[in-house]
Amino acid sequence: MNDSPGWASPGSAPSDGKEKAIPRPSDPQDGSGPTGQWSPEQPPPGQWSPPSNPGSGPGTRPPTPGWGGGPRRQGWAGPPAAAKPGVIPLRPLSLGEILDGSVSALRAHWRTALGFSLTVSVITQIAVILMQRYLLPEPTSIDPNATGAEALRQTADSARSTLISLAPVSLLSMIATLFTASVVTVIISRSVLGRPTTLADSWAEARPRVLPLLGLTVLVAVIMAAIMAVGIGPGLLLGSEAGAALAFLGFAAACVVMLWLNVSFALAAPALMLERQSIVAALRRSAKLVRGAWWRTFGILALTYLLTFLLTFLVSIPFTAIAVIADGTEVSDLFGGTAPSVGWPFLIVTGIGEVIVSTLIYPFVAGVMALLYMDQRIRREALDLDLARAAGLPGYGDNTPRS
Repeated sequence: MNDSPGWASPGSAPSDGKEKAIPRPSDPQDGSGPTGQWSPEQPPPGQWSPPSNPGSGPGTRPPTPGWGGGPRRQGWAGPPAAAKPGVIPLRPLSLGEILDGSVSALRAHWRTALGFSLTVSVITQIAVILMQRYLLPEPTSIDPNATGAEALRQTADSARSTLISLAPVSLLSMIATLFTASVVTVIISRSVLGRPTTLADSWAEARPRVLPLLGLTVLVAVIMAAIMAVGIGPGLLLGSEAGAALAFLGFAAACVVMLWLNVSFALAAPALMLERQSIVAALRRSAKLVRGAWWRTFGILALTYLLTFLLTFLVSIPFTAIAVIADGTEVSDLFGGTAPSVGWPFLIVTGIGEVIVSTLIYPFVAGVMALLYMDQRIRREALDLDLARAAGLPGYGDNTPRS
């Protein structure tokens, strides 16, 4: 017998070949019709047709939401949009999303981030102006007509004077960057979760990590100085033309090593702040996160510093021009071989320009570093799930599997 489910078409033979089991129509009583045939009045033959769209006929109900509801599209649907409780979507970030996330966080918390950065920048710039006016030596003049040993001596003296002048200024800038980065990193971590924050809360969370962050910054600076000393030291000790060539080669090699280490250690500060790591552990943590993504990290950092350089250049031009006019300094003195003697108007006007640049650059760079750190952890450790749980998003309970 036929065990297949469904309806059988009329007149079809059974699967077991039993003809007597098939019902036959009876012969017509008047003998006019053909024997063994169906009645001549038959309904029109049916045809198979593909099932139609349930929502296309008249009088049909609209499709209900859920499985099978909604308009049908060709092909597979795209992936669902990532959750975005704060300034970034919780998924691996692109370059534009990292830069935009830093700007969005600063715009959302401008009173906290930019207010703190402005305060730090003003204090730093006042200290720099006072040092330039009273403590630092005047720049060494260089005679453009000097030749031979005299030219080398003047170049060495000018380089020594420049280093002496830049060392305290760089130290103050490093401290200002450190304080700003500590607070902005906390602000970014709150902004990613969509949580509000105040300056008091951010500083209370960042304050215990300021000294370790200072130690991290000093350690990295000492490492870089040691690498440079090893690179150029042997050439300087020789003191001849061969020594100069060796010093140049050592300088180039040291720059390559320093660049590689700077990129590898770029995420150490966010790791130290957000994971409460020790100094050495933060350096190892950064090297681990950057491993395999060095060129991508280098590209993001290079573009970030390029943007900051362009901003500095665009702001410095008008303020330098105003300072020259206000101080009465000749433009040729600024670019000539003689050391210009600038007064208070020049220092104050250029200092205002530096404050504007520092107020914008310090938090922006710190925000990029923090978001780059989170992006690498999302790519490697599924940090997006932890962030979604911390933000209290539905569907991200403790039993959510990691990808």
